Amino acid sequence: MQFDVGSELRRVREARKLSLRAVASAVGVSASLLSQVETGKTQPSVSTLYALVNHLGISLDGLMGAPRPAATPLLLNSSASAPEPGPDRRTDSVVQRREDNPVIEMENGVTWERMAVGQSGIADPLIVSYAPAGSSSVEGKMMRHAALEYGVLLEGRLTLKIDFDSYELEPGDSFCFDANRPHLYVNQSDQTARGIWFVIGSREGTYQSLADLGHEHPGGSRPITSAVDVLQAMKNMRPEQRA
Repeated sequence: MQFDVGSELRRVREARKLSLRAVASAVGVSASLLSQVETGKTQPSVSTLYALVNHLGISLDGLMGAPRPAATPLLLNSSASAPEPGPDRRTDSVVQRREDNPVIEMENGVTWERMAVGQSGIADPLIVSYAPAGSSSVEGKMMRHAALEYGVLLEGRLTLKIDFDSYELEPGDSFCFDANRPHLYVNQSDQTARGIWFVIGSREGTYQSLADLGHEHPGGSRPITSAVDVLQAMKNMRPEQRA
């Protein structure tokens, strides 16, 4: 299920009585680009979406808006075909069928699919896809948000840049880092990179440090920012159970 992010961003902006030009200037994009995002003519990059959500103060429900007609589901094995919906393909509180995965497609070949979360609020699990030349920021700018990111690459190759370090990820490579550090994902190969990401952040305003979650890493209290907001919104857009 794919969501109309642009119209919801526009609705929130207008509800806050903010001009398009003022919001665009605040998040560092052109008014023309923001207009195209709001009208669905283009999709924001990951970093631009984070910046918009943070600036508009979107916290929980509604970011993804009303679902558009279902898109072709992202498959980890591109040679596989999606099953026809049937009575044995229902989504419930235990199993979420892949055709029911909430999907958000962003600029520059980046796709997120939220996996099943049940009643848990511990982590936001995602199937992440980066097309060739895809990047979390078209402009090459690093992003940061208050959370932990865990992941494992399943297919292709992906470059992870953190601070001044660069890591070339291959299938089977996994990672964990404090996402408050500036970071960037980019696919510099000629094939799609896919993996599983888990983004963990407090739902109650702040978390203190990585040590709170079993990792030694100094740092003061940090407010939850846009990344957790975006993922929480995706979590709230659960598919209706089908009998």
